Amino acid sequence: MPKPALRSIHLYPVKSIAGSGPGEAVVEPWGLAGDRRWLLVDAEHRQITQRPQPTLALARAEGLPGGGLRLTAPGMAPLTVEVPGSVETVPVEVWKDQVEAVPAGEAAAEWFSGYLGVECRLVYLDAPEKRRPIAPEYCEPGETVSFADGFPLLLTTTSSLDALNSLIAQGDHADEGPLPMNRFRPNVVVDGTAPWAEDEWRRVRIGEVVFQVAKPSARCVVTTTDQHTAERGKEPLRTLARHRRFGDRLVFGQNLIPRGAGTIRIGDPFEILD
Repeated sequence: MPKPALRSIHLYPVKSIAGSGPGEAVVEPWGLAGDRRWLLVDAEHRQITQRPQPTLALARAEGLPGGGLRLTAPGMAPLTVEVPGSVETVPVEVWKDQVEAVPAGEAAAEWFSGYLGVECRLVYLDAPEKRRPIAPEYCEPGETVSFADGFPLLLTTTSSLDALNSLIAQGDHADEGPLPMNRFRPNVVVDGTAPWAEDEWRRVRIGEVVFQVAKPSARCVVTTTDQHTAERGKEPLRTLARHRRFGDRLVFGQNLIPRGAGTIRIGDPFEILD
């Protein structure tokens, strides 16, 4: 088996829509630089994700210098969105968290409303260092997270995906597999480890940056959504329910909290510290 190493990096500038796979990324305390700093919200300022809107998978956000976006989606003209100049915030709801965020311009609201067919607007996390605390039972005092589900980074491994796909091939919906890694929307993907070994990790290092392994990642209906067609099936949730149920959660991957800063690059060595 080759030595463990970082296989790929994934950034999602807007929560729940497609992002990019850069060769390197800066690790900030609240996540990878540029990752999930933007969020779509509905008329009540509650998050909009692929859960009720699977066609978000077909929209794409490219991060621009300075934090802006270039948005594309089927049937829509591309749109460039700048970081809002206003300092006035509005409260938005991300899961059960109330978070202050800055609304983007009307052009972005009209673009996404036209694409999804529902009233919505785009907001920006202007001060990630103070806006949204991580659940205190998993972190040090004062640590924060972006608009990610709950933790700064999500790690998955190629060996565990291979193992999961082998189990899917033996099940009732074998025709849905093998599944690609993009179903799980990770930030970092690691090669060269044993299947499911991540269940036992407590601290790891990628290149020069150390991370705490906070908790397994509970999976939802988004994993059943083909990220290229927006069509939904039964897998991987059917197989996770049989083989990867931790209490009442179906899990794949591990949530990470940075314990330092630095730049990670594809090919960086991966080390298990605890």
